[in-house]
Amino acid sequence: MSQEGIALVMLEDCEARRDLNIRWLTGHPGDALLFLSTVEPRAILIAWDVNLAKLYAAQSPALVTSYNDFDRKPRKAINAIAKKLGIPAGSRIEIPCATPYPVFLDYVGELTDFDVLCRENGAESELRKLRAVKDEEEIAITRKAAAITNELIDTLEKNVVSGKIKTEADAALLIQAETRKAGCEGTSFETLAAGPDRSFAIHAFPAWTYAPFGTKGLSILDFGVKLGGYCTDVTLTFTRDLDAKQEKLVNLVEKAAKLAISMAHNGTRARDIASAVDELFAKSKKKMPHGLGHGIGVQEHEYPVIRNSSDNEWVLESGMIFTIEPGLYDPLLGGCRLENDILITGSDSQPGYEILTTARIIKLG
Repeated sequence: MSQEGIALVMLEDCEARRDLNIRWLTGHPGDALLFLSTVEPRAILIAWDVNLAKLYAAQSPALVTSYNDFDRKPRKAINAIAKKLGIPAGSRIEIPCATPYPVFLDYVGELTDFDVLCRENGAESELRKLRAVKDEEEIAITRKAAAITNELIDTLEKNVVSGKIKTEADAALLIQAETRKAGCEGTSFETLAAGPDRSFAIHAFPAWTYAPFGTKGLSILDFGVKLGGYCTDVTLTFTRDLDAKQEKLVNLVEKAAKLAISMAHNGTRARDIASAVDELFAKSKKKMPHGLGHGIGVQEHEYPVIRNSSDNEWVLESGMIFTIEPGLYDPLLGGCRLENDILITGSDSQPGYEILTTARIIKLG
């Protein structure tokens, strides 16, 4: 902010425009505005639910106040905060990049004494990049979430094998219940459970039904848990009585996962890993229709991106947590995806990784 002469930045987390940078910076899980300034106090949180904010965000912002104090209008709040902080006239003030143009004009009309910025590669973008590398506390929370995820994977396998899980709904509802029992806030996203008739889709629609699950063919189960604000994201494939073509599909996905994880080291270009998997699939005349992986944190999709695209400049470094999830899908054969969460460890001289989750291909027969 100081380098670019920006005196005040507003972040917004509301129904219309979600920015989980606020959750990451303060710990507050509800709707709020967060103001970051170059003068004291450095951070001011304006929350819809002040009681909740004071409970969860007490250690971060210098000041917590109510959204209702500003007629529930962000442009009035930012004007009041600028005046409270004594921001000099003519200073640059940045608002969220997702602000629609008509609303941007409202801000300009409200903040007549200031230079209003609304840009794609501003403060929000920089904060998302900073989130890509986790600190020790974030890593510890994610490890706990991964441990719960791994216990749930074992429970799911046991229940499918025993016949207690017969439908997609059985699997999805068990995940929902067990996640809450384990003390999590819930799932990271809506669970995707697709039996043999629906596993050909990358993300089944609807997310789950009462269709059979774990029967003859390929069944996909994609889920994650959220603990302390941090997500996991895994995908299992259950197989039963496969034909030769389906077996080939599964073997290719398993081989791709092993290859990708073996390359996941500090200093490796993310694009190179995805390119290696694409080349592996191409040798068998197969093509993966989605990226190889993505960062995880306070959202299930964050930086870095693990995909083979010319604009992907991400280089892996210690503290990054991301998924590796090769997958292949066929309208007749069904789909297979294997997704685990990976933590980059070590240093330039001693690169390494840690596989946090235990997702796998579960062969039922």
